[in-house]
Amino acid sequence: MSALGIAILALTLGHVFSNAVRTLPAMAADVLQADLGVSADGLAALTGAFPAAFALTMLPVGVALDRFGVKPTALALLAIAAVGAALGAVATGPWSMLAAQLVLGVGCSGMLMCPMTYAAKNLPPQAFGLWGGVIQAFGNTGMLLSASPLALLVDHAGWRSGYVACAMLALGAALTVAVVVREVRVAPQARRSMLEDARDVVTLGLSRDIRGPVVIAFASFAAVLGVRGLWGGPWLMEVKGLARVPAGNVLLACTIALIIGPAVAGMLERRFQRHRRGMLAAGQLGAAAAIVLIVAGGALGWGVAADALLLFAFGLLVSTQVICFALVRAAVPPERVGRALSAMNVSFFGGAAVLQAASGVAAASGGLAAALLVFAAALSVCTLAFLRLPGPR
Repeated sequence: MSALGIAILALTLGHVFSNAVRTLPAMAADVLQADLGVSADGLAALTGAFPAAFALTMLPVGVALDRFGVKPTALALLAIAAVGAALGAVATGPWSMLAAQLVLGVGCSGMLMCPMTYAAKNLPPQAFGLWGGVIQAFGNTGMLLSASPLALLVDHAGWRSGYVACAMLALGAALTVAVVVREVRVAPQARRSMLEDARDVVTLGLSRDIRGPVVIAFASFAAVLGVRGLWGGPWLMEVKGLARVPAGNVLLACTIALIIGPAVAGMLERRFQRHRRGMLAAGQLGAAAAIVLIVAGGALGWGVAADALLLFAFGLLVSTQVICFALVRAAVPPERVGRALSAMNVSFFGGAAVLQAASGVAAASGGLAAALLVFAAALSVCTLAFLRLPGPR
């Protein structure tokens, strides 16, 4: 592998960490609720602070990536993320866990954008879609840590050990980035203020060229975080009656699909670039249908094998979200790509914050099925809106 490829993967270690730490509550929801003294919807609200802080931090992160460079931005964020994981490990109640989630959200806000921006600035546009899929696929391996391995760790050493392991992962990623990544120093842009750069991120997010990907992004990652990161574990344990480790094994089906899916979507995007909008829409609508079928299976008494199959289908289909990055990259010049990708990521995680909170309210009033259907509805609405909006092809 080339030095460029190794540097991209080194930066993607931060995304591995981010996926591990933000999906950790899925396999520890019951013990987290008991130890922190919160209800299911209370835990959803607490963990919803992560994507909220993430989305708010994306404005300065997008500016920093273009203004100061990828490597220093990545190292600063990894240090903050390690502190957030340590705070999670020592949390004793809802307020201390809220603080941990906020710090983690800030630290993780650039974990995907750092390798994406580095790749976009150093690769030709025709190769970016494929590498975008590779970055997503490698980063999603972090979810493997929060499936069966975490279930075993929680059973034997408690949920706090999961946060300790994540803190160690963040420090290891920072060391790797410091050693491996080489970047030409970016001169400060004195002609523009930080406020003007931040305003540019917002303007890009609302612009005609990337408005469509921004809209579909609002629901897409929220669905991943909601199904795989929060409600999937409780659904399998409370509705399907599985113990923690067997539930983790079933969630592995979704995790494996989320690792395979982005790489497949990246290859398809490169091969069929003229049809990428259609592939993106079909994937997101298919993911919504998979969620509906999971809920229907709970009411109809389908076996756990059906859940595993549908979770795999959901992960594979929703992974077409990686095409959003290719659409945005095609719409802007390289010197603005950090801000443009960050503008879309605001929607990714802002949507996750809003919809996760909505799913908590739905869970309190209608149970786990209602919580899951929030994401199916959002995927459907945002995808249909995406199809009606203009944008890069």
